[in-house]
Amino acid sequence: MKRLRKRLIAALASTLPVVAFAQADFSFWPGADYDPAVPTFESELGHAPGERITWTHDVRRYFNALADYAPDRVRIFDYAESWEGRELFYVVVSSADNLARLDEIKGNMQRLRDPRITSAAEAAGIIDGQPAITWLSYGVHGNEISSPEAAMLTAYHLLAARADGRVPAILDDTVVVIDPLQNPDGRDRFIHRFEIAEGLEPSGDRISAEQNEPWPSGRTNHYLFDLNRDWFIRTQPETRGRANALLEFLPVAFVDAHEMTSDNTYYFAPEADPYNPHLAKDQRDSLLLFGRTNASWFDRFGIDYFTREVYDALYPGYGASWPSYFGSIAMTYEQGSTRGLRYRQYDGVTVEYGTAIRNHLVTSLGTAQTVAENREKFLQDFYAYQVSAIEEGRSESIRAYIVPAQANQPGANKLAGLLVQQGVEVQRADQRFSACGTTYDAGSYIINLDQPAKRFIRTLMDVDVPLEPDFIAEQERRRARNLRDQLYDVTGWSLPLMMGVTADACSRAVRGDYPAAGPELVVPGTVDGGTADVAYLVPWGTGAAVRFLANAYRQGLTVKSSDLPFTNNDRRYPGGTLILDVADNPADIAARVADIARQTGADVVAVDDSWVTDGPNFGSNNVVRHNAPRVAMAWDEPTSTYIAGNTRFVIERQFDYPVTAIRTDDLDTDRLFGYQVLILPGGTGYTDALGELGVENLKRWVEAGGVLIGVERAVRFLADPDNDFLAVRREHAVVEAEIDEADENDADDKAESATVEGSYLDDEDFAAATVALDDDPDTVDGVLVRAVVDTEHWLGAGVADELNVLVRGSDIYTPIRIDDGVNVARFAAADELLKSGYLWEENRRQLAFKPFAITQRHGRGIVVGFTQDPNVRAYLDGLNVIFMNAIFRGAAHARPLR
Repeated sequence: MKRLRKRLIAALASTLPVVAFAQADFSFWPGADYDPAVPTFESELGHAPGERITWTHDVRRYFNALADYAPDRVRIFDYAESWEGRELFYVVVSSADNLARLDEIKGNMQRLRDPRITSAAEAAGIIDGQPAITWLSYGVHGNEISSPEAAMLTAYHLLAARADGRVPAILDDTVVVIDPLQNPDGRDRFIHRFEIAEGLEPSGDRISAEQNEPWPSGRTNHYLFDLNRDWFIRTQPETRGRANALLEFLPVAFVDAHEMTSDNTYYFAPEADPYNPHLAKDQRDSLLLFGRTNASWFDRFGIDYFTREVYDALYPGYGASWPSYFGSIAMTYEQGSTRGLRYRQYDGVTVEYGTAIRNHLVTSLGTAQTVAENREKFLQDFYAYQVSAIEEGRSESIRAYIVPAQANQPGANKLAGLLVQQGVEVQRADQRFSACGTTYDAGSYIINLDQPAKRFIRTLMDVDVPLEPDFIAEQERRRARNLRDQLYDVTGWSLPLMMGVTADACSRAVRGDYPAAGPELVVPGTVDGGTADVAYLVPWGTGAAVRFLANAYRQGLTVKSSDLPFTNNDRRYPGGTLILDVADNPADIAARVADIARQTGADVVAVDDSWVTDGPNFGSNNVVRHNAPRVAMAWDEPTSTYIAGNTRFVIERQFDYPVTAIRTDDLDTDRLFGYQVLILPGGTGYTDALGELGVENLKRWVEAGGVLIGVERAVRFLADPDNDFLAVRREHAVVEAEIDEADENDADDKAESATVEGSYLDDEDFAAATVALDDDPDTVDGVLVRAVVDTEHWLGAGVADELNVLVRGSDIYTPIRIDDGVNVARFAAADELLKSGYLWEENRRQLAFKPFAITQRHGRGIVVGFTQDPNVRAYLDGLNVIFMNAIFRGAAHARPLR
């Protein structure tokens, strides 16, 4: 504290007076003169900033008070509702003149967004009188608690500060949009559990209950999603509403205010390497302007900070990166978290909650200041970004993407709809056409790149977004020295690969009078042939067909499916195809099938003749009868929060089928026998969590006909020889000793002498001698790799011959032997493995031919293991069918006593 006081005294020459920050008499902006008429924390909430953690409804109450006080300068807009029914809103703060013409300001940004309709001269005219828009987002992770408090203080400061010379310029020259609560469900979950743990006074001890959240933490939303990874896939209502609002406003600057691990100080831009090559150079250069402004205020107040470390701008799914692709300058700010009202750091320094709030307030105002000071430049850069994007789209080697009409048409429809929802211009061909030497059918999608969204299209649609060679070389150097790599997240995320959709790059633009595609993700399905006399067939292999089956279950319809392909009336149907016999279903089956097809997007064929010319007949033993399974999932420790939530979301919200979450402590009861399927999400420690009774209960349940599905690290539990649900084993890293035959005897002598007399080592010997013999393979941050599928197995029925799997972590397993089970999906050969991202060479070689999906029978039941998570972030649509096969077709293939 003495050091801080000295630094503050040295800054007295600044334009604003500065006094010491003492928590007992804490001033969030030293020397500020605030208008007493403006509503304060104390007057509206009953506590000072930093004294309590403010509940979400009270955050809204405070902003309502500000809007009531200054309706000409503050306006509130609702933009979404969370899964748990909490409102999400943003607050616009600006001058009365700017708010009065807010629609005009937003309209001008839309005009600057498209140079095809706005000339350079017209853009200059707009910029001359246009305020720039700054978007400040807070609290995307619910347990990162300080930033929503700073959001309230930022609005208060802009309305009440009378001695801050920056404020008039900020209000006149900019429009500040504050999104104070990106994750209200997670925040209130955190506060509830924090308040339960509170005692007489706050504890900053890292082992206190206040500092340790129970499962699941408040970081995630209701479905346990990391909302900061959801931006381009838009699975959650919070993300969709927020992204839609951003596309309406088109801010020139976007900040996502976070908290990081508690022993850190404060981080702000510029970001770390690697930088996404599809972004513009001036965007990165402008980050320095924000960094220098923030640094000047931190120096003035004696606050420590760091830049250029940890947080990169490669992955396009962050809040701090996604806005960049419409021309914004996007940044993340990170405060070392107090995770409560105070935290004692490793060096004994106690950080108070108010300090964390203050730091976010300083950078929030510094950001708005930077935009105000650079209003004209940032608007010009925004327009230039669109101009250069269009020019690149006309000159680069890839000038269009074509998504052909294909077997997975529902997947193609969803991909196109996702792009349209995010401002991409997509056309849907209504007739056959030719492009780049290929003829495409009607229903294909065309995405020309000479449009403002060109960079966004490339970063999502390209098979790979390359890393800089120098960066790769540095990571390999660090790895060789056993230093942690500097990759922050996945390096492979190609949208067509993840969704299991074919997309062709074309070197020429595709011209034609084709209608614009719409934003819908599900195109209604149809019934080919009208009303059936014998059966309705639903070709398997798409998410739409899976949704059809789930809805048929819930309506009590009778469904069968074929394990193998067959031909009926000259049409070929894939394995897994659903068969709904008219005779076995209600009299209104035709109407029900048509309704389900319309809602789910599945295509159905009505047949009047059951005769097949190839493959199994409808009454064959290769045709199984489905019974609607009751599905349970392990919940609570030791499951991974993300995997548990993401898996449940995929089943419930993407496929409309209910899941019962059962706490792992209750998996040792007979009540488990009321369920046909149990999913163990990734996590370590299942053996300890279940205990001996729980493990034995699972074995009895499987042998009686249950389907046990282990995902990601849960396969460690299944493969443990003490449990032996799956006859596979987790591998250590491969250690290769390269010794020439001529030197083998010398090496043996050297090894023997080492136990007695010591040995002589050179560099190569030293490296070999220091390798850990039982180490795990190196951790992979996330790459897309190819897996080959056995489509003749019921788990692979209807699945594509090849899948694209996101590989993360260090788990690699031995293949299962043919007398124990089946490797239904295995990774491809080493030279054919990698599809997208950067993969360590040793992992590439070791992963080859190892299993992704494994099955093994136990008594009347089945165990299925997925060695990687097929539901990560709910964006691997291409893996949906094989995962849902494990649930629905697994239950149909188990043989419990009825």
